[in-house]
Parts: sequence; C-alpha cells; structure tokens
Amino acid sequence: MTHYDVVVLGAGSGNTVIDKSFAGLSVAIVERGPFGGTCLNRGCIPSKMLIRPADVVDAAADGPRLGARTSADGADWDAVRDRVFGRLDEVSADGRAYREGLPGVDLLSGTARFTGPRALRVELDDGGTAELTADQVVLATGSRPVVPDIEGLDEVEHHTSDDVMRLATFPRRIGVVGGGYIGAELAHVFAAYGATVTQVESGEALISNQDHDISQTFTRIVSQRWDVRLGTSLERVSRAAGGTVMHLDDGSEVEVDALLLAIGRRPNGDLLDLDRAGVETDDTGRILVDEHQRTSAEGVWALGDASSPEPLKHVANQDARVVKHNLLHPDDLRVSDHRFVPNAVFASPQVAAVGLTEAQAREQGLDLAVARHEYGDTAFGWALEADDRHGEAAGYVVKLLADRATGRLVGAHLLGPQASVLVQPLIQAMSFGQPVADLARGQYWIHPALTEVVENALLALAGELAG
Repeated sequence: MTHYDVVVLGAGSGNTVIDKSFAGLSVAIVERGPFGGTCLNRGCIPSKMLIRPADVVDAAADGPRLGARTSADGADWDAVRDRVFGRLDEVSADGRAYREGLPGVDLLSGTARFTGPRALRVELDDGGTAELTADQVVLATGSRPVVPDIEGLDEVEHHTSDDVMRLATFPRRIGVVGGGYIGAELAHVFAAYGATVTQVESGEALISNQDHDISQTFTRIVSQRWDVRLGTSLERVSRAAGGTVMHLDDGSEVEVDALLLAIGRRPNGDLLDLDRAGVETDDTGRILVDEHQRTSAEGVWALGDASSPEPLKHVANQDARVVKHNLLHPDDLRVSDHRFVPNAVFASPQVAAVGLTEAQAREQGLDLAVARHEYGDTAFGWALEADDRHGEAAGYVVKLLADRATGRLVGAHLLGPQASVLVQPLIQAMSFGQPVADLARGQYWIHPALTEVVENALLALAGELAG
C-alpha cells in the first residue's frame, strides 16, 4: 500500500492539474489509455486535423464559382491519417516521458477502482496490481462513446470516434449513425475525402441541440452534400459480401464499407466503483460536484467529462484550473464559472453558439429581442459569394438574442465560415455583462473584415432593444 498526497485518475485535462506548484508533494497519475486523454488521441485535435484537409477540398471545389481555376478530387487518406497521428502519437509519448521523469510524480498505466474512501486498486497494464491511498483524489476519467444495442452488431465490424480516424483503409461507402456534432464533423470529413456518406438520425434535424433555426439550416445545407436520413433509426445490421448492410426502420437498406456509431458519449464514472468511495452520481452516471468541483466524498474532486454536463475540452481545462488552485489553497476555494459555455461544430459550414437558444429563452419567459444578419449582406460576404440566393451560402447567418429588461445578450448563434472565431466577442460580452449597445458602438470593427457580420447583427439587435 502506497500513500500519496494527491492521486489523479486520468491524464487528459487531469494531467494539467499537476505542475511545479506541487513540488514537495507526492503525486500519482493513473491512466488506462494513451497519455493525453481523449482530446489529444481520439477527439478534438485529430478530428480538426482531419477537418482541415476536408475544408481545403471543399474550397477547391468551390473555386470555379468564384472564377478560380481549381478542382477537387478528394484526399489521400493514408497521407492525411499518417500526418495526423505521426505527430499526435509522438506528442502523447513525449508527454508520458516527461511525466515519468519528474521527481515526486509516479505515473501508473492501468485501470483504477475505489476500494474505500480515498483508497484505490490499480490493475496495471503489465499484469500486476497497485494499492493506493491518498489525502486528495482527482477524478478526471473522461467519457467514452455509447455503443447502442442493435441487432447483429456483434457480427459486423463497426467503429466509434475512438478508432474511426485511424482506419487502415479509406471506406468508399460509410454509414454514420447519429446526428450530433461528432457525426456531423466526421460525415463532413469522409464526404469531402470522396466517400459516399449515409447519415441516419432519428430526430427531425442534425445537431438538434443547437438553436432550431441553425439546426434546420445546417441540415438543409449538408443534405446537399451527402445522404441524410431523418426520422429514421438503424434497426439491425447484417454482413454482406462487400461490407455491412444497414437495415433501417423505414424498410430501406444501405450497404456500406464502414459503419460509424456516433450517438453520444457517457461518463466513465461507472467503471470506478464510486459507491465504495461515497461519491454520488446522477442518473446518467455523471459525478455530482459543487461549485468548487468537490464531490460528495471528502477529499475527492472531479472535473471535465466525468462531472460536467458540457463534455467539452475548454470546460475540462477550466475545471482543472479550479481544482489545481483548490487542492493547494483549501482556505481560499475558487468557484467554477459555467454560466456561458460556448460550443462549436467544425463541419462545413461551421456552427458556434453560446447561451440560450430562442426556444429556451422563451420558455424562461424573457422579454426577448431577436436580430439576424446574413453573411451575404456584408462586404466580405460578397467576397465569399455568400449572397448567392440559389446556393447553400444563403443560410450563413448570425442570430442574436437579448433580454429587453437588461439590454444584454442571452444567446448567440452563428452558422457560416469562421463561426467558431466570430463568436468570441459575444462570449466576452456575456461573460463581462457588456450591454448590446456598448458592444455594437463602443469599439471599432475592421472594415471589410468578416467580423462586420457580428457588428451588423449587434446594431440590428440594439435597434430592436431601443424600439
């Protein structure tokens, strides 16, 4: 039995908790997968590195519309995949080597489970076991893809986001089950690279957690690029000579070379025997924490996907900063700020959002002001040909919501190029309580930069508030 001052389970954002300020303390970090966690190895970073070539292909295909002599012929899957993971696998290995070389920090490769309050048994990858106790335990164990119970699934090859980005052979036909951000982003990748994509979604729109106007427009746009089956479920699967047959509940069948299941993720807390430690969870398995990231068990903290309803890397990083401070300063605890958590979908077109959707705002009974401004009604939008009323670009828009009682933003929803960047001043305004009128006219907006679409939406919103 080895005792530590701090034990951290998970080497994703959990790894960032431990820095030089812990010098002199004994620390153990336990990781059961590749060092660096989901984001580095099988999540947001490799997916965005795959998305960049997809965006280049789309831009090349769009050239003739702008008068440029360009053409697109997909992408070299092997070259792109090897570039991505040739770099990221090295980063993961280097991160592990760095941690292993630090005095006072033990890195254990294996799977940990609680045996009692702040007591753990680690089943080591090398076949041994380790018994640990600690004064403080940090749960940064992340989440994993949900694999649904579908008839025949155990008889066919299938993939999740954990492994589909490392496919040895590019699939010329791929079925994507699920219409959330993971399914949308990876459908964009495979379609741009040259695959025939069939995306199956049981709801009436893709990315349905977004504002209704945004999700509807996004669905319309991407349905022009690949086959989107809405209001449809995958009933069963079977083997075929050329791959896998998807049997849909509308009676149709689709044969594919690869099957991607992207219907969501679940927290890994159910793998930890949390009841033995006195750590409470909700009915989804998410670890319950207070505003300081403390669990129900004394000396046990949680962060990121393990405890957050927003399974996003920037949330996990924020949580990690709070936990790091609170571990070292028990008499000066910091509070996590989860008021305005932004999100983005890095498909084509991009989507970004922060705050309430229009439906949520109206459900709360807010006296709501709503304004929209399309990309095509700005100078840079003309450069993008975003005023093409017959093409997809007609839907590129910034939609803003404000509370008339306060004159402040309560929601921002963007669809179009660079949405993930354009949303940032709106996040800042909401975070610091800046009134819409001040944000619109209290600063310069570069002309003719694409940010003018945000400026003009704010001006329209300010007018709505004044009226």
